[in-house]
Amino acid sequence: MQSLGRLKETASQTAGPYVHIGLTPNFCDIGGVYSTDLGTQMVNDKTKGERITVKARVIDGSGTPLRDSLIEIWQADADGLYNSPSEMRGSADPNFTGWGRCPADMDTGEFVFQTIKPGRVPFRDGRPMAPHITFWIVARGINLGLHTRMYFGDEEKANAEDPILQRVEHKVRVPTLIARRDGDVYTFDIHLQGDRETIFFDI
Repeated sequence: MQSLGRLKETASQTAGPYVHIGLTPNFCDIGGVYSTDLGTQMVNDKTKGERITVKARVIDGSGTPLRDSLIEIWQADADGLYNSPSEMRGSADPNFTGWGRCPADMDTGEFVFQTIKPGRVPFRDGRPMAPHITFWIVARGINLGLHTRMYFGDEEKANAEDPILQRVEHKVRVPTLIARRDGDVYTFDIHLQGDRETIFFDI
């Protein structure tokens, strides 16, 4: 019998430590790829809506912020429209990207996004969802990117009506998705493990 010489399966690998080199080269002091790293600028002086700053950290099971993680966010504009070819409800604000990318600060593990507060968008059954921002998290040791949402602590009525939050079985975990406000800054800590583990979405 002739040997087929089958190749062995290539071992899997996590996103790090090279994720920053590929996605944020300027952050890694690699020039000449992009003038600025993609996703760093979401708004300009013509963007409609309430300007806000979102600060976040990704915290491991020991309570330590991860300093080698990276976050991408997606959100609707101030009128609840997405900057996407699949948006069929109208035209989104052309001066708002609706998408951002940020690596963690190497000293503090903090992410900072300059954006606007999103409008409400409909759930698939037509009910309005509360204003929210979708987060995607990658880091060394995370095999698949994690998805979660950030809701706004000053939107109590909308949060109470939100069809996604209503589906959370253990209501004591809902606060893990709520950002606290101080002036125009919203702070959102994402806990990977432990008593305050953030709710992650299987999408």
